[in-house]
Amino acid sequence: MSNPFAEQFLKAGVVSKQQVQKAQQDKHKKKKQQHNNKKIKSDNTAQLKITKEAEEKAARDRDLNKKKREQAKGKALSAEINQLILANKLNRDEGCDISYNFEHQNKVKKIYINSEMKQQLVKGTLGIARIEGIYELIPLAIAEKIQQRNAKRVVIFEEEIKDENDPYADFEVPDDLTW
Repeated sequence: MSNPFAEQFLKAGVVSKQQVQKAQQDKHKKKKQQHNNKKIKSDNTAQLKITKEAEEKAARDRDLNKKKREQAKGKALSAEINQLILANKLNRDEGCDISYNFEHQNKVKKIYINSEMKQQLVKGTLGIARIEGIYELIPLAIAEKIQQRNAKRVVIFEEEIKDENDPYADFEVPDDLTW
């Protein structure tokens, strides 16, 4: 026996041999159980860590998929706008010799048109839309559809609202005045 107290109790007759063996077995079982508990705890922490990593990966994947869907939606919208512009643009040929300046996104842009197109722009029946860096004339109804989808791609000229307090309201601007 490895326990000196158990030997002394046995010699003194305080305990029997079976009681000493049972105590040793209980002690051994406790040790084994504690060891198993440590192993289970370490397994649980590893399992928790794996679960947490899996949840984080799933969240990243969801975010990535959401971004991809948004990009695809943006590309589809852009393709739809391009198709609207190409299908409804007014043809400008060599007869378009008037340089028409307009502002788009705080920059002055230039487009060549003829006098009829200029009158329609001034009246507000035509709009200007941008497709791949090129500006095209389109009917007002199409320009409004494009503006609903992406306001940065279109310039609509609305009839100017007259100010009642304008001191120059009585003086009309000549049609042939260009800037």
